[in-house]
Parts: sequence; structure tokens; C-alpha cells
Amino acid sequence: MNVTGESADPSAAAEAEAVKQAVASAGATWARLEDQLGWYDRKSSQNQTSYKRLKLAELAGAASLPLLVTLEIPSLWPGLVGAGVAVLAGVEHLFQFQSNWITYRSTAEALKHERYLYLAGAGPYDRPDRHKVLAEKLEGLISQEHAKWTESNRRERDSSPAPGV
Repeated sequence: MNVTGESADPSAAAEAEAVKQAVASAGATWARLEDQLGWYDRKSSQNQTSYKRLKLAELAGAASLPLLVTLEIPSLWPGLVGAGVAVLAGVEHLFQFQSNWITYRSTAEALKHERYLYLAGAGPYDRPDRHKVLAEKLEGLISQEHAKWTESNRRERDSSPAPGV
């Protein structure tokens, strides 16, 4: 960088300008890409945090059970801790934090991959209709993730016992 904050390398400045123009010309498609990438990234992180917290609480509760039993305290306490562990396992199963974390992270990484290829003008984006190609790839990835989510929820619903059974 020179004193004015501009790159001393003219090719780097030209590349930065090309990226600006590519992003500006993609318009709504680029905005959708960035919006979806941010959403999948956030949701992946949230699901990862929820999964790990639930698992740690579940492990701590399960590990404390033998200690509670050997301390010969009233059986109410080990029973409550055991019930708590069961509830935590049920919550984890119900909300599917681990599978959501993995699916959302996978989709976020695929979106990043497309973004980098688009910015580089590489692969399927090395052509005049690259904005159209980006829109199609973007919507394809989102539709694919949605189909996985729908299928996972359908399988979950079908494998759960009916109420009152």
C-alpha cells in the first residue's frame, strides 16, 4: 500500500476493481448469495453451540449418577438427575442440532465455494451469462438443502410413535 492507502501493485488494484464490478453487476443475485451465506453460517454456529452444550450437560449428568448413588443420598436426587439426562437426550433428538449443524455448515461452505469461483471468473463462471449461472447454482444449493431438511423431518415424523401409544 502507498501513502494514500491504494495498492502499489497495479494488477492488485485492477483485480479489486474487477471484483467490485462483478459484484455490482450481479445485483440481487449477489445480495441473495450474501444473505443466504450469512444465514447458513449463523444457523450452523447456533446449532453447533446448542448441540455441544446439550451434550456436555448430558455427559455431566450421566457421569454424576454413579457418584450420587455411592454417596447414599436420598434416591430422589439420582432419579431427578437421570430424568434430566433423559430429557436432554430427548431435546437433542427432537431439535436435531447435530444434523442441522452439519447440513447448514455444508451448505455454507458450498455457497462460499460458488462465491469464490464467481469472483475469480473460474469454472462455470468463465462465460458471459455468469450472473444467470450464479443464480441457478445458488437456488440449486438452497433447494437441495431444503429437500434434505424436509426428508429428515419426514423420516423423523414417520419413526416417532403416535401420541398416546
